[in-house]
Amino acid sequence: MNNKILILLMLLTTTLTGCWDVSEPERMLYINAIGIDFKDGEYEVYAQIINFANIARSDQPTTDQPQAEIGFAKGKTEDEALSNLYRSIDQKVFWGHFSYMVISEEAMKNVKFSPVIDSFIRYRETRYKIWVYATKDPVQEVLLVRPVLNKAITLSKLGDPENSFKQESFIEPLNFRELIIRMDEPSHEAMIPLITVEENWESMNESIKAPVISGVGVVTPNGFKGFISGDKARGIQWMTNKTKRGEVTFESDGGDYVTMVIEKVEVKVDPIVDKGGVKFDIDVRLNAAVSTVEGKVTYDSLAKGIKKEVEKEIMVTYEEALKKDIDIYHLSEQLYRKNVKAWKKYHIDGKVELTNDSIRKLTVHIEKLDSDRKSIKEAIKKK
Repeated sequence: MNNKILILLMLLTTTLTGCWDVSEPERMLYINAIGIDFKDGEYEVYAQIINFANIARSDQPTTDQPQAEIGFAKGKTEDEALSNLYRSIDQKVFWGHFSYMVISEEAMKNVKFSPVIDSFIRYRETRYKIWVYATKDPVQEVLLVRPVLNKAITLSKLGDPENSFKQESFIEPLNFRELIIRMDEPSHEAMIPLITVEENWESMNESIKAPVISGVGVVTPNGFKGFISGDKARGIQWMTNKTKRGEVTFESDGGDYVTMVIEKVEVKVDPIVDKGGVKFDIDVRLNAAVSTVEGKVTYDSLAKGIKKEVEKEIMVTYEEALKKDIDIYHLSEQLYRKNVKAWKKYHIDGKVELTNDSIRKLTVHIEKLDSDRKSIKEAIKKK
């Protein structure tokens, strides 16, 4: 009797399905990044596929094989381009490691963002924390850039931007979640970090191209407003509490240049509503530390120089944004948050009309000024 039961159980186990419907990891390909371009009325999609088998625990590649390869396809829609790309891929594609997206200037100008974002966030394998970048360079060139010292491509500046942002907070990284929020709230504009590829690193064997954050591209749900880059974008970092660390360089009273490290930025914007409309008082508080000293300087002269330079950079960026009808400091949102009744009266499509005089008062306060030494004299005196 016991033998019959044992035989019956053995026969029954052969009918168990187990995990037959689960894909084997080695028989899948992993998307790390997507590039989107738009030419001749068609979407051009680039897919960066990474090889996890080539990344060791030390986060260094284990072989000389490339860490990533780029696939390309095009179509009348983004989904059609992706479907065409599938036709040339050897294995099933897994999207759960999708890390960032790069969008070309032409795509920014010709494609609405809502359909692009929807096509990815509605897919169950993707997440909202996918970083977004814009570029004027060829999209495939950005996707082919490898990290310095050939570190794991998953830890690149584009795939892991928060790490480097803590050390130099020029432009805040933007992911899908923040992009959706920004375009859904006044003034319905989002600043996408602008990437430029520069050959500014050298190894013992070759020159190395690296992605450089050079400004922002501003988008709305309905289109693209333009780029603000270089020195004209420097004011952005002084108008957000998320800035971790930055620097300003200015000419001292003695004619020498001084570089100061800026930390702990706190910004307060007060909308002032009167019969003439809406204006804004801006109060910026920050800590600073001496980085480079040349010649004779005093604490008072350093504080004066910092205030003057930060105020200048804030206004230069603001005035450049006005030329493109961009509310670069989200002043419309400040009015919406603090005086929604006035916002309803003055806004047009969520945005308050701004002019050169809309910033009524801009004040920069130096809360703390350190030299990291007992004096702020030059370490080595000139003879």
